[in-house]
Amino acid sequence: MSQQTSVYGGQAVIEGVMFAGKHVNVTAVRRKNQEITYYEVPRKASSSLLATLKKIPFVRGVVGIIESAAKGSQHLTYSAEAYAEDETGAEEAAAQKKKEKWNLSMILGVAVVGALSFVVGKLIFTLVPTFLESVLFGHVFENKILHNLLEGVIKIILLLFYLWFISQTPLIKRLFQYHGAEHKVISAFEAGVELTVENVQKFSRLHYRCGSSFIIFTVIVGVIIYSFFTWDSLTERLIQRVALLPLVLGVSYEVLRGTNALRDIPVLRSLGYPGLWLQLLTTKEPTDDQVAVSIASFNRMRELDRQVQPI
Repeated sequence: MSQQTSVYGGQAVIEGVMFAGKHVNVTAVRRKNQEITYYEVPRKASSSLLATLKKIPFVRGVVGIIESAAKGSQHLTYSAEAYAEDETGAEEAAAQKKKEKWNLSMILGVAVVGALSFVVGKLIFTLVPTFLESVLFGHVFENKILHNLLEGVIKIILLLFYLWFISQTPLIKRLFQYHGAEHKVISAFEAGVELTVENVQKFSRLHYRCGSSFIIFTVIVGVIIYSFFTWDSLTERLIQRVALLPLVLGVSYEVLRGTNALRDIPVLRSLGYPGLWLQLLTTKEPTDDQVAVSIASFNRMRELDRQVQPI
């Protein structure tokens, strides 16, 4: 029997997984001594304004993205600090934290999960392709729709190259493995099976309701929305992209929700394939130890969810 009562989400962090519950967010991290430690943050009740905004289609997506990014950064910071402490020792890690000196791999590790989800990251992946397309093809032809399509192609190429490039580092590869472990646990829970390592490993590392899918949908949706607008200069085009970003994010979120709702319908489930294809890059098959960490995080979140009341 599948679980229909609760919908959970999460994210990979450095050497661990975070799961967001109804009342608490929990991160479990595998330390160098093989101990699993937890970072538990009770979720505060949203203000009446935020609660209202979260119910409005095309607005709730933008609100959710900003809120998730802010909360997720806490858990990324915890995992980064734990990793630094294990690698350099507690005293040296504290000194590094004060000086704000983080090694390149750690910065990239935070960036792949965090920056792409932040509005700043989305701005970069929106404006740079627009600028490149205009420089390369701006004077070749005048068809605006074709310019939009080429802009979308450049975005996808840059995104794929970025993900491939950072995945070559051992730390990011492990981060992607934990991402796969997160998806497997959620899928196993939704299928209603007992959360053991053996059971969880049978499930796919890909999941329809994933931030990676959201990223690719923003590219596709952007091409469509931009086709309804015109511009006369590069500056106007760049300003237009920034102004339309909230609309693109809001529509993309609804598309993501829609593909997840349709994933059990044989023909319509193909609508979610672009997002699943991107996850072939952003997830890797996890080890049993990594799945065990993901299960521990999920079980701890569920346990605390039954105890903690919203603040």
